[in-house]
Amino acid sequence: MNAIWLLLKASWLNVSIALLTGLISGGCSAQLIALINRAISGNSTENLVWYFAGLAILALVTGFISQFLLIYLSQEAVYKLRLSLSRGILSSPLRQLEELGPSSLLATLTDDVGMLSNTIFVVPFLCVDIAIVAGCLTYLATISGPVFVIVFTFLVLTIATVQLLLGKMRKFFDLAREEQDRLFKHFRSITDGIKELKLHSERRQEFFTEELQVSANASRDYNLTALNTGAVAIGIGQLLFFMMMGLLLFVLPKFVPVSGSILSAYILTITYLMTPFGNILQRLPAIFRANASVDKIERMGLTLASQAEIITAVKSPEISGWHSLEFNGIIHSYPGEKDDSHFVLGELNLKFQPGQLVFVIGGNGSGKSTLAKLITGLYVPESGEVLLDGQPITDENREWYRQHFSVIFSDFYLFDRLLGMTNPDLDKQAAEYLREFHLDTKVQVKDGVLSTTALSQGQRKRLALLTAYLEDRPIYLFDEWASDQDPFFRDIFYKQLLPELKRRGKTVFVISHDDRYFDVADRAIKLDYGKVEYDRQNG
Repeated sequence: MNAIWLLLKASWLNVSIALLTGLISGGCSAQLIALINRAISGNSTENLVWYFAGLAILALVTGFISQFLLIYLSQEAVYKLRLSLSRGILSSPLRQLEELGPSSLLATLTDDVGMLSNTIFVVPFLCVDIAIVAGCLTYLATISGPVFVIVFTFLVLTIATVQLLLGKMRKFFDLAREEQDRLFKHFRSITDGIKELKLHSERRQEFFTEELQVSANASRDYNLTALNTGAVAIGIGQLLFFMMMGLLLFVLPKFVPVSGSILSAYILTITYLMTPFGNILQRLPAIFRANASVDKIERMGLTLASQAEIITAVKSPEISGWHSLEFNGIIHSYPGEKDDSHFVLGELNLKFQPGQLVFVIGGNGSGKSTLAKLITGLYVPESGEVLLDGQPITDENREWYRQHFSVIFSDFYLFDRLLGMTNPDLDKQAAEYLREFHLDTKVQVKDGVLSTTALSQGQRKRLALLTAYLEDRPIYLFDEWASDQDPFFRDIFYKQLLPELKRRGKTVFVISHDDRYFDVADRAIKLDYGKVEYDRQNG
């Protein structure tokens, strides 16, 4: 089982100790049953009470040790899995993450890991129940071999029948898990597209009935079928247990000579076994759902690990630490799309120097955002090379290369803490920029924490600009930054902030449609469907 394997990977030694103590606990439980049977049969000794008390205490202590160890291991395994998966996402190429999609990543991070966290805790109790069953069966084997063979054969048939049904249950749980990705995609459509859905009643109704409802129905039906199959398996298992009791009481004595004491011991032990055996059957559905989540997480982890980038801690380079940035024969495309419709950017041959103010212009779909991701090292070109001061940018130094850039993308994310900042006067410097960006009455910074990010989109972009200024890196890139600004601050951005960055020796790339400000740029690069239409110097 994958959940068990997850625990073994966490610490096989601790799992071995936990299983050993669990077996001891199960063995002690079996001995207690044997002792009870001896007492009922009148074969007691004068030390029976102390022996009984000792076995009970040993069973309790070893059971606690086994459960405590496995509970710790299960939570430790989930903890490591969360960190491993998050680390895998952080180290994966951006293009690969875009192909996987945010819905699939969110479903794995929340639903799968949450399911695993909520259900894997039953594994310790499952192990103890299995140990009790094993101990009791061992005891039964010692008191009568022929009867045990009959009981064990019947038990194997019971387990095989139940396992057949549980196999079908797991299949439906796997289907339900696959449907979960689609359901998460529809949930994102609700949150991200709520305005569009509210403004178009037919679109809203069609989305609800033909997308969301269909996916929710499929998820519900798969889970219902799986759980109903599990309920049938549990019921059949209990029925077969009672049939085994009837076999021992009414059929076996007619064909096999067996004493009343042995028969009594078997009936008592099997009656006791019904509780742990029933627990095992009831917990298996949760384990199977956890296994489906583990499979999905492992597949996601392998997918991410297959193309993981080399991630190292790199300090931001010095402002004056570069002199030329070149793109020689760069070509980037989107594989997996139809040959007659896929987008190709390039071939690009560009060179940039410090202190340049470069506008990247062009229509929608011309490749501006793709070029921005190539410039900043977020995309790896299929051919050609990027050179910084003549040094080729490869997998080994791409992380270092990216540290040269402060970027605000059009779909930027705003953190509520100024992470990665080591400036001792951070709060003071942030306050100065907040005044410059006309945000000092809206936001305060204390110990690197923003008092709020619940602002208009234009104000949020100014907060993102605050972060970029505090990073103080040698190259800046702004992707349609001014599109959400009012005319007053848009004018400030183009006529004051950009020239100021240039005077400080920064190279600034600006993706923009504001043609009235194009004269501010030192250089304008116009793209048209992936090709450079012109690369013109102003002035």
